[in-house]
Amino acid sequence: MSAGPPIDPRGPRFAAVITTVVLAVVLLTSWWPLLAAQTIVFGIGAFIGLRHAPYAVLYRTLVAPRLGPTTEREAAAPVRFAQGVGFVFALVGTIGYAADVVLLGAIATGFALFAAFLNAAFDFCLGCETYLLLRRFAPGTKTQA
Repeated sequence: MSAGPPIDPRGPRFAAVITTVVLAVVLLTSWWPLLAAQTIVFGIGAFIGLRHAPYAVLYRTLVAPRLGPTTEREAAAPVRFAQGVGFVFALVGTIGYAADVVLLGAIATGFALFAAFLNAAFDFCLGCETYLLLRRFAPGTKTQA
């Protein structure tokens, strides 16, 4: 399965801003249904495709037309991997909160929030960088000296 065509790098950062807000609200309120919704958002981006992810649709229809075109593009695979990592943390957090293991829910949500905040505030995608690092050291791949 292809990760998809190259994407506008402003889209994932926009999604990270929304995700940061959502995850901060979850940490403040322990309202796990909101975290479950975010888990679904992550899952759509990771497993169905970035094009279909709700925040990407918002970006593409409401924000991008106001920003104008960009010639800058980035590979979709690292972003999809990052969405998958977010999915795992959000799923663990949802299960923790739903099972009344609030500490587990808060820790998992905190990790996801930290990664989303790095992307939103500093344009540093922790999941993307992890993907690139894993690819670099994967068996059968050439590394640059």
